Amino acid sequence: MAWLLDTNVLVNAKRDYYGFEFCPAFWEWLDLVWAEGKVASIEAVYDELVDYGDQLSDWARDHRAFFLAPGAAEVAAMARVNGWAAASADYTLSAKQEFATAADSALLAYALAGGHTVVTHEVPAQAKKRIPIPNAAAALGVACASPWRMLREERPLFVLGQVS
Repeated sequence: MAWLLDTNVLVNAKRDYYGFEFCPAFWEWLDLVWAEGKVASIEAVYDELVDYGDQLSDWARDHRAFFLAPGAAEVAAMARVNGWAAASADYTLSAKQEFATAADSALLAYALAGGHTVVTHEVPAQAKKRIPIPNAAAALGVACASPWRMLREERPLFVLGQVS
């Protein structure tokens, strides 16, 4: 089982609390736990990140292997994920179409196929115009967690230091 990171986890980490310039330990930790097979993301998330033209885009390009490509099992799971969304009476047609083309559905399919946990900042919501990842995860039996839960369970230690 691995933690699969949503785009917003990486974007918010870079932008807010684990910026490259003041918390490189977070990004180094991602390298370490990726090498152990504990944390990864997916190709669709990579595709969302590479066009930002910033340090996170550069990081993504330099860590291409961090972003897993789908195999046959993930493609089959994608049909199940999008089938669930299409059949749901809880969301608008545009919400279902957006979900099918966004990284969210691919992330859920990858987690469904491999028994992984999706890590996202999204929270369950009663929304008609958007399918929140936690709502879809619950309906599909996919585990979902906040980044804070992942960090508490993995217990990394980001040690204070200063750059000279």
